Amino acid sequence: MFNGLLDFSLWEYVALTLILTHVTIVSVTVFLHRHQAHRALELHPALSHFFRFWLWLTTGMVTREWVAIHRKHHAKCETEEDPHSPQTRGLSKVLWQGAELYREEAAKVETLEKYGKGTPGDWLERNLYQRYNYLGITFLAVIQFLLFGPAGIAIWAVQMIWIPFWAAGVINGIGHYWGYRNFEIPNTATNIVPWGILIGGEELHNNHHAFGSSAKLSNRWWEFDLGWFYIRLFSLLGLARVHKVAPRRAFAAERSQLDIETIKALTVNRLQLLSDYRRQVLKPVFRVEISRARKPLRRLYRKARRMARLDGALLSEGDRRQLTELLGNNSTLETVYQFKLQLQEIWEQHAANHEMRLEALRKWSAQAESSGIAALEEFVLIVRRYAMVPAH
Repeated sequence: MFNGLLDFSLWEYVALTLILTHVTIVSVTVFLHRHQAHRALELHPALSHFFRFWLWLTTGMVTREWVAIHRKHHAKCETEEDPHSPQTRGLSKVLWQGAELYREEAAKVETLEKYGKGTPGDWLERNLYQRYNYLGITFLAVIQFLLFGPAGIAIWAVQMIWIPFWAAGVINGIGHYWGYRNFEIPNTATNIVPWGILIGGEELHNNHHAFGSSAKLSNRWWEFDLGWFYIRLFSLLGLARVHKVAPRRAFAAERSQLDIETIKALTVNRLQLLSDYRRQVLKPVFRVEISRARKPLRRLYRKARRMARLDGALLSEGDRRQLTELLGNNSTLETVYQFKLQLQEIWEQHAANHEMRLEALRKWSAQAESSGIAALEEFVLIVRRYAMVPAH
């Protein structure tokens, strides 16, 4: 029986498989996702073409199709038009049939025309990568069989299911179903784990949906984005140039009052501001009120806490009615929730300018300081200290 030109041990085959699939993951997260879909960075033409060739060889995916489907996912997130939302299609279907959903959406000409603009359209793309997209994976199977025999076909099989399962299934499925959230945004995206290693940083999906055009997906100091590590490495080598990363908040010395500079800093960091409000006000106030409540009310207040921290777009009419009823039993909880809604509304009024926001925030702060709720009063001091990150 032909065993291939190279004779590896079992552990060498395992290591080779992990290396090959790792290069594919890096190609997806750096090239397809951050470079092509979101234009968060530029890549040197040689590196960009390597990624195109590698993905043609190892996945058969067409750049324009992948980019179009992903952009539509952001544009239509959690709606019936979302190509792969577990909220509308079910977790099981997205997790185990993510590749089928991908092919179904890729067949829609209107999706490709509307969302696939700006992707490569050179001779190689038109006449090889798009036209014969399955030729690459066929060629790979032949090469790996010649090199490693049956073991090469086993490695090839793992490569074929790696992206459909991890990217199309896990990220699109579990990444909108289970995990933790740094930012309360109007979709269900979650961070699956804080260490984005196995899937190149794509595990930090909530961070990505909060700041879609950021080349860096990690946000907290304890989070790690392996894709960002490679981007930084490519940048040092002159092979990449970052366009945009998520804003970083900074704090100035305590101000006696709010000013335009504060408003500019808060506008840039509005998602971080609401995240701070959740941690600094909602969380401690609910914790105290739950501990004080009679035992029958504690479970209801915990339920109200889960709903109160969500973006309003994720609450149904029934949820809103129930939340109103639950908070109606506790004036303190009702107050801090209403202050959250008012704070969010200041930045949701798109026609508002800095002066209008400043006036609204000054009024909000004055009311918060006179609320008699210590957490609210202390939060006003935090709001006043927001500052723009100094330019380097």
